[in-house]
Amino acid sequence: MTTVVMRTTARVVVPVILVVAISLFIEGHNLPGGGFIGGVLTVTAFALIYIGYGLDFLEEEVLDREVEHDQFDERTVFAYQRFFLLGLVIAVGSGLVPLVFGRQFLSQTFTILEHVPIYHEIELASAIVFDLGIYCVVVGGLLTILSVVGAE
Repeated sequence: MTTVVMRTTARVVVPVILVVAISLFIEGHNLPGGGFIGGVLTVTAFALIYIGYGLDFLEEEVLDREVEHDQFDERTVFAYQRFFLLGLVIAVGSGLVPLVFGRQFLSQTFTILEHVPIYHEIELASAIVFDLGIYCVVVGGLLTILSVVGAE
């Protein structure tokens, strides 16, 4: 059982953490660590939800499923494992696509988008696809570990 202070703190802090995670993920495609640190921060937000509301909160409240409190639902762990696998496929695929075009494994390219509202100009790099794969691997792997360990 958690306190009202913990639940209130989680309600305030989790959206801030998710916004920072998305910001680091998007900005990190030109800098090292965008997908990894974004994934770690996303898992931190989930961990706060789990601490404040319990492992079953996402199943019961968000997904509107019935879950018995003594038994953890294996569908959630399976979904996290699939997310991990999806990330592996995206990361490896982003490395293999340049081979089709006669370039080296994991080689990158970029394009500049102009006339974007607020930013005016954005450099869009192909490395963001690799970062998306890393993000999915980190989130899927860490949430699987967190769910399995937390359910016991």
